[in-house]
Amino acid sequence: MTETASDSGPIALPADGHVHSQWSWDALAGSMEATCQRATEIGLPAVAFTEHADFTPWSLGPELLELVPDDWRSWVSDGVLTPPPLDLDGYLGCLGRCRDRFPGLRILSGVELGEPHWHAPRATALLDDGGFDRVLASVHSAAAEAGFAEISDRFRDQAPADVLRGYLAETVALITEFDAFDVLAHIDYPVRYWPTDAAPHDPADFREEYRQVLRTLAEAGKVLEVNTRVPLHPQVLDWWRREGGQAIAFASDAHDPAALAAGFTEAARIAEAAGFRAGQDPSGYWGRA
Repeated sequence: MTETASDSGPIALPADGHVHSQWSWDALAGSMEATCQRATEIGLPAVAFTEHADFTPWSLGPELLELVPDDWRSWVSDGVLTPPPLDLDGYLGCLGRCRDRFPGLRILSGVELGEPHWHAPRATALLDDGGFDRVLASVHSAAAEAGFAEISDRFRDQAPADVLRGYLAETVALITEFDAFDVLAHIDYPVRYWPTDAAPHDPADFREEYRQVLRTLAEAGKVLEVNTRVPLHPQVLDWWRREGGQAIAFASDAHDPAALAAGFTEAARIAEAAGFRAGQDPSGYWGRA
């Protein structure tokens, strides 16, 4: 599938480098096989199944406890949700079967490490065992009165600006304290949960905080993810280039097959306008033009 992205001609859909299947604990509608089928139907060159490896337990308030799906109840005790470990053997076996069934699709193994700088021994052990093609690092958690909470829960008692600034500061800590990853996932994760009654998120209000993350990421030689779950603001990509960023990866962060590569045509246009282009390997990263 192609769309005309610019005067340079048509552009193919980039690879989706951040996808979840049934092997991610929170992907209740996930299916690796159905996602691969969808990828072949839309002409995707490659897909990376970067399943969750979340090590941080989250304290849940009464409102969140009521929303916990039945499938998650066994992971909740005394108001704390402890994500289950990744079933590595099951995941790798399923990956092998999908590679056999879809030989024309490049299927990358992967993992999304949540707060790996807080859990370096466990994260490193998983990487040693998994031998993953693609390693994402992300922040999903923040300190709370009782332990830790998922970022979305912090908006209950903190101003949106404070939530985002705290998140970006923790992201800098992740980059500086843990090196064993390839791609930084969703730099703007809190924006997904931005309160509708607050002033709209404007990255210019957090210019220095965003640029510090991007500068640190560029100095570490890592890749910035363009996550389309909530479209990444073009200003962030412009800052990434100005701070010396060399490469980007596209990510739907899909948790079900229908969301695969959602928004990629527009994201590719924005990336081109920011000065990034596809390389010779259609399954690889986009680099600076």
